[in-house]
Amino acid sequence: MATRTAYSPKAPARAEVDAFPGVTVIEFGTDWCGYCQGAQASIAKAFEPHAGIRHLKIEDGPGRPLGRSFKVKLWPTLIFMRDGAEVARIVRPANATEIAEAFASV
Repeated sequence: MATRTAYSPKAPARAEVDAFPGVTVIEFGTDWCGYCQGAQASIAKAFEPHAGIRHLKIEDGPGRPLGRSFKVKLWPTLIFMRDGAEVARIVRPANATEIAEAFASV
């Protein structure tokens, strides 16, 4: 399955992310990553009831400072933040329920 929305090669600075008010979910991955492609249906399903939440899809890889600042090692990684602070993290989500549980923490 192809990614519905491409991962953006342009990432905000970490200071900008830390200053975001409210809830933000940052999804790190790449468009060519099989794990990322396979997780898209679950991610989309989990986001349906949270359409107003800021969701950033950021392309990650070596030398990408935002991903390195969050110590991202595997894709996709979803970081759930409230007012600039990380409150939950999911690495390679297996299903929409796992993502929904993370939403409950924000």
